[in-house]
Formats: sequence, C-alpha cells, structure tokens
Amino acid sequence: MATLAHLSLLSKPSPPPQLNNLFSTIPRTRLNPQSKRTRFKCLASQTGFFTKLGRLIKEKAKSDVEKIFSGFSKTRDNLAVIDELLLYWNLSETDRVLDELEEALLVSDFGPRITIQIVEKLREDILAGKLKSGSEIKDALKKSVLDLLEKKGNKTELQLGFRKPAVVMIVGVNGGGKTTSLGKLAYRLKNEGAKILMAAGDTFRAAASDQLEIWAERTGCEIVVADGEKAKASSVLSQAVKKGKEQEFDVVLCDTSGRLHTNYSLMEELIACKKAVGKIVRGAPNEILLVLDGTTGLNMLPQAREFNEVVGITGFILTKLDGSARGGCVVSVVDELGIPVKFVGVGEGVEDLQPFDAEAFVNAIFS
Repeated sequence: MATLAHLSLLSKPSPPPQLNNLFSTIPRTRLNPQSKRTRFKCLASQTGFFTKLGRLIKEKAKSDVEKIFSGFSKTRDNLAVIDELLLYWNLSETDRVLDELEEALLVSDFGPRITIQIVEKLREDILAGKLKSGSEIKDALKKSVLDLLEKKGNKTELQLGFRKPAVVMIVGVNGGGKTTSLGKLAYRLKNEGAKILMAAGDTFRAAASDQLEIWAERTGCEIVVADGEKAKASSVLSQAVKKGKEQEFDVVLCDTSGRLHTNYSLMEELIACKKAVGKIVRGAPNEILLVLDGTTGLNMLPQAREFNEVVGITGFILTKLDGSARGGCVVSVVDELGIPVKFVGVGEGVEDLQPFDAEAFVNAIFS
C-alpha cells in the first residue's frame, strides 16, 4: 500500500510505452462469478493517501500553464478586443465600451446571465468612481470571473473518500472523448503512485472495449471486460469493483456507454450502474465525472442539466480545448450548475488531460 512517505519520494515517471502489438498480452479479467474472494480491510491511513493523491494531481496544473494557455487561443482572440476598447478608455464612452465588452463575452459563450451580471457590476463600479482606468476595469473583469469559478466550483481536486478502492465513473455522450479521458486520467493517477483498475462498462458500443484495452496497454493498467456480448454494464462495473476491493487496487475507473441526454432508457442504465458499485463499496462512486465537448459551447448545458438530474454529477471534464473552443462555456456551466470543472483536455497526447486551475484559466483567456 502506498503511504505519504512513499508518495513524497516518487521519482519522475518514465514516458508511456509505445503502442507496439496493441492487442498483445493485456492484463484483463473475464467476468467469472465463481472467482475466489478474499477479505478486504480498510485502514485509516488510506485517508491520507487519497488526500495526498488529489493534491499532487492538482499541483501539476501549475506546471502545465502553457498547455492551458494554448488551449484557449480562440477565446483569447475573441476577447482581445477588450484590450483595444480599454486602451484609450474614458468615462464619457462608458456605455459604448461596456456594450462592446458585453458582445465579446457573449461571442465567447459566457452566456447571457453571467455576461449581464459581470458587465452591470463593472458599470456600477465605474460610475461609483471605483474603477478609473482601462487597466483597473480589466483587472476587475478578471477578478469577477475568477471569484465566480472559485465560489461555485471550488472543489476541483478529485474527492476519492477514504475507502479503497475509490470508484470514479466517467459518463457522457458519444464522441465527446469519454474513453480517451478515462485513459488519460488513469495515466495521471498511476504516475502519482496509485494502483489502477479499468472497467470496460461501455457494453453498448462494439469497439469500446477494444479502445479501452489499448489505453490499458499504454498506461500499464489492468482491465475488466465483459465476457459475452449481452453483458449488462452494471454487471461489468460490479465485478470490477469487487476485484478492486479484493486485490487492493487504489482506484477503479469505470467507463460507461455513451448516450444522448434525451435517451431515457440508457440514462436509466446509469442509475443501475451507480447502484451496483454502491453495493460493493459503501459510498461509491466517489466521483461521477461528465465529459463535455468544449467545441459545442453553450450547447453543453442541456446535457449537463440532464446528466446531473439523473445521476448527480460531481465534476466536469471539458475536452477538445485545443484552440477551437470558446472558453466562456467553462464559466457558464460552473455558474449555472455549481459543479466544478476538474480536468480539461487540451490535446491528443497522453499527458494532455490537465487538472483545471481557475487562475491559470482566467489568465489564459484574458492575457
């Protein structure tokens, strides 16, 4: 079992293995109800392990600022007009400047409600004489956005509880980057010393298990897959969590079938998955992370509302923030639902799932 002392002495992780012989021997477990079970003991010291693990991952965001910066290039270009507006700002042009600033925020998908809230607060402070220069207005703008993110979405660290294994469910629509995000998260967790088990719970899409097996090989993690085409997702996840509990894995990462938020029968399946893992480990799943495609902008909000209503989302992973996304959607989704963004995907590489850091994000879009 990893300890705090062990974690503090972790050496720099070696680069991931190359994708040679993708379908060579991958540690995998077929579902077998007759498998021998062993007793599981939970030690109080595990609390420190998970707390330290969450903090280590979040601290990595500080060193990944450049990737966050490049990921929001389109948003930064859209908001560059703000610098031009404020360069020669004077009090007599307050209304015109604020109208154009409002338009820039809306184009970047900040959403009407949060945009009006920000702009009206700036107007109030300008007329009260609290803001007397363009630089002060911009600083106040950045502070407004940062305060909102830190107030409504402040729990950006993974909350993994104190029982092993911690269970994380990854949910979302098809094509959003769900399975890829799970693989990248496994890479980060393993590099911090955690023993990871993957669960191929996407039994609806034929190639999903194969895709996750590739990620298992890339990251050196074990994986549980369904034995048969008609296996239920809840059964796969249940067996994976049992294995994780018996063999003292630190974290079980559960993939699920991609589904539209309007497909109610598949949404009901998520409820069954959530209940199944909760029967094996009390309090599981510790996290239910919804993967959202950052290029869809404000269209992600209906998805987030429905998934949250059905299973109770604990955090977001925003993907495809590789320069084409409109970063205001980050603020909008946190503002409306009060759920934190925990990771952002800023590229195709195995290391390109970055812990979300509110200050780095604000600096990236308002540089």
